[in-house]
Amino acid sequence: MKFVVTGAAGNVSRPLTEKLLQAGHTVTVIGRNPEHLKPLTDQGAEAAIGSFEDLEFLKKTFTGADAVYTMLSPPFSAQDMKAYMGQIGKNYAEAIKASAVKYIVNLSSVGAHNSAGCGPVSGLYRVEQILNELKDVNIKHLRPVYFFNNFLRSVAMVKNMNIIGANFGGPGFKMPLVNPTEIADFAFEELSALKFSGHSHRYIAGDERTTDEIASVLGAAVGKPHLPWIVLSDEQAYDGMKQMGLPEEFAKNYVEMGHAVHTGKLMEDYWKNRPVVFCKSKLEDFAKTFAAAYYAN
Repeated sequence: MKFVVTGAAGNVSRPLTEKLLQAGHTVTVIGRNPEHLKPLTDQGAEAAIGSFEDLEFLKKTFTGADAVYTMLSPPFSAQDMKAYMGQIGKNYAEAIKASAVKYIVNLSSVGAHNSAGCGPVSGLYRVEQILNELKDVNIKHLRPVYFFNNFLRSVAMVKNMNIIGANFGGPGFKMPLVNPTEIADFAFEELSALKFSGHSHRYIAGDERTTDEIASVLGAAVGKPHLPWIVLSDEQAYDGMKQMGLPEEFAKNYVEMGHAVHTGKLMEDYWKNRPVVFCKSKLEDFAKTFAAAYYAN
């Protein structure tokens, strides 16, 4: 079969492309930089160099595909993050309609049932809703939970302040977690079979741990077994992101997302509809990656 994979240099798209190629499929990978796609084109993928903002490029690239894997990373410098994500969703929908593709696997997120109040995840809500307006197109939205890799942003905090934390968590507060590379296994499964119909979603998780457990396991991996998880205020989280040099719109949206995690709004539908099959990677596996990043800096 012939597939198109967007964002093919990313944590999910890259291993997904490799799995599809190893299975003997024809894969076109979309990206802005040919060098970033070279590891995949060296394995036999075809590169389509262009932008999600270019509707005619997307129409041309999607044409002839049996299925398309769509994804959208929150834009770092957009003036209105959610509006930008909605516009890219419209571009995807127009290109899918024009190219007559019948199967879409779309990378969304836990919390994408919320129309507002969840930062970039509410932008993914807009993408889901726009795609779901398509007629006679089968769409599977993948909704992974909180990425293990997000904790790598806390390496400096652990090293310099001997704490770890965010504007969510606390005693007994449980977080569903996932290794992003393992999301590719589920995307591969859906694309290989193309047995889904209509518009549906699927939650993906690998572990469920309290924030205190997260602090303890990651702390032990770097020689700080009593590392505490500190719940930051929204203001503290925002100030920290600004001090890191993040744009105001980006910081504002990620603080909003953390707040939605803390109140339970982001994860509420996940806890009602937990996945039957979990990924293999657990927090202890990720702790090795965290330790490597800690000692590399």
